[in-house]
Amino acid sequence: MMKFLSGGFTNLQLDIVGFLAILGEGSVLANAQVSALSNFSYLPRLLPAPQALIKTSRPERLAPSTGKVVGSKSGGIRHQLNHVAHILHSGHSLTEYSVRCVRLTKNNDNPPVRASASGPLTWLSVLGCVMSIILVVLSVYYEDGMALLAIILLSFLSTIVGVGSKWVLELPRRKATRAVPAGDVVIFYPQGAFMVIRCDEDIARELYWAPEKCHYMVGVQMYRFISLTGTILLMFGVIALANAQLTLQIFVGAAYIILNAAYWLVAALPPTMHWDLSLYDAHVERYAGGDHNDNFTQALWKAIAITRATRWARIADIAPETDQWNHWLAKAQAEIDSEAPTEPLKRDANGDILLPFWDCQKALSDSLYPDEQEKPRILRRSSSTLNAAGRLARDFDEANVGEDGVYANTVAEEG
Repeated sequence: MMKFLSGGFTNLQLDIVGFLAILGEGSVLANAQVSALSNFSYLPRLLPAPQALIKTSRPERLAPSTGKVVGSKSGGIRHQLNHVAHILHSGHSLTEYSVRCVRLTKNNDNPPVRASASGPLTWLSVLGCVMSIILVVLSVYYEDGMALLAIILLSFLSTIVGVGSKWVLELPRRKATRAVPAGDVVIFYPQGAFMVIRCDEDIARELYWAPEKCHYMVGVQMYRFISLTGTILLMFGVIALANAQLTLQIFVGAAYIILNAAYWLVAALPPTMHWDLSLYDAHVERYAGGDHNDNFTQALWKAIAITRATRWARIADIAPETDQWNHWLAKAQAEIDSEAPTEPLKRDANGDILLPFWDCQKALSDSLYPDEQEKPRILRRSSSTLNAAGRLARDFDEANVGEDGVYANTVAEEG
């Protein structure tokens, strides 16, 4: 007959409980950098997988995100999006071919960019500290010296790691006072979406042009010594835990299971919940027709109409570099120039800003096939409610947009 726990419950072996203390690296690393920005990183607490934070080097800047950034007036270009700007705008949540305009201002009465003092990461730190206190009390109650030693070593390990990883965010500042072009930028995302940012040059310099810097509180050599100390604390803590009483091992195992689940849940939350970005006020400007567009041509024209410029699309290689597309961009610029901007902006009955009407798909069709006889027969025979030029532009979009929604710099010459 099969037996379980031969000899009774007291023979249950949980020496492997020490492994629970080093599991969960992925969920801990997901928000490790912003967590180290908070003063709560100094708090003695139980921390899942602390070895994930003990490294030989530290990142010098925050991880950038994918996206092209181009100045609609200045013409500057960067092929990646800074981390803080990515968190602020959450542009990757935009649907395919959508266009959004955001007016960004700065509220100097609010604190600088920092970790949220009341965010989920703060509560994780508090939870870990509470767990440590409870386990220390239980260790004293059960008179388990090895458990007490293990909890103290593993708890102060998080403090040691916090000291070595603590940093301050440095956003680049514009020092010159000479006149410069407007700071408006256009962000082009991989899914073919555009985000137009209206801001001054100071904000553009902080968020989009120069990378953020991580200024650490301790130097490189001190950090390496701290990492060595942390490694030793971790090893002795796990050894002490393996020699604790069974009852305390159960309590510690339960604590680490709860902490791992909590860290996993927090890692799945939107990154904006972990940052305090109240320094910036972002106001979405609504345009008639909403953000959604059917294809890339419509999205590009809407972004051009909002910025009243086509130069940025050429500089960033967003439109294919062909004679046909250059001709289309020239016609788009002429269409913009034909209607002078008005103050206040024209709005519809819902208060949405009106843009100039232009059949951008027909204009693209005319640029691709200036001779009516050269157009594909499908255009001449179509009985769809869409007009011929609109269907050609739609076919062109589907043929020239890759899986990631980005246009290839080639264009079909023949049907």
